[in-house]
Amino acid sequence: MRAWDAVFVGGFAVYVVIRGVYESRCRGVGSRERHLDGRERALLAITAVGVVLLPAVYLLTRWLDFAAVVLPAWLPWCGVLVMIAALWLFWRSHEDLGTNWSVTLEVRVDHRLVEHGVYARVRHPMYAAIFMFSIAQGLLLANWLAGWSAFVAFGVLYLLRVHREEALMLATFGDSYASYMRRTGRLWPRWGS
Repeated sequence: MRAWDAVFVGGFAVYVVIRGVYESRCRGVGSRERHLDGRERALLAITAVGVVLLPAVYLLTRWLDFAAVVLPAWLPWCGVLVMIAALWLFWRSHEDLGTNWSVTLEVRVDHRLVEHGVYARVRHPMYAAIFMFSIAQGLLLANWLAGWSAFVAFGVLYLLRVHREEALMLATFGDSYASYMRRTGRLWPRWGS
């Protein structure tokens, strides 16, 4: 395993631990409304291919050698910086959401609209963190297919899910969420009026 591959694996392990901690905290919290239809399952499967399967095939076999690239020496260092920022934002997003978090489109029992912490200026900081982590993956793995697979797969999930998620939040929180949408950005802060 190359050094930058090991850095990626270490960062991915931290990502999995963060997700696991918050999944266990949310276990047992009831659901008021859940949308786990065929479309949602397909999006999660596509994301798993890009985030887990292709990087694992790259790291554990030589099957993706046809997609190998030579990275400039400075590029993986940028990947490390992006990964650190992504992991912090991923952790902070989970921490601020608390038990309101779910991997699927779901409204929990006693679900509250979170408008503090990283959610004060951004509606979907966890999605931003996952995009950042996907960019770090592309900057660390010397393989154009495995390196950028998470970015493409998660991009598909994001584009096909975010409108449904926001419609669910509007249906749940009404004018409060509409007002929240007007003052925040989706993936990065909205500056100005």
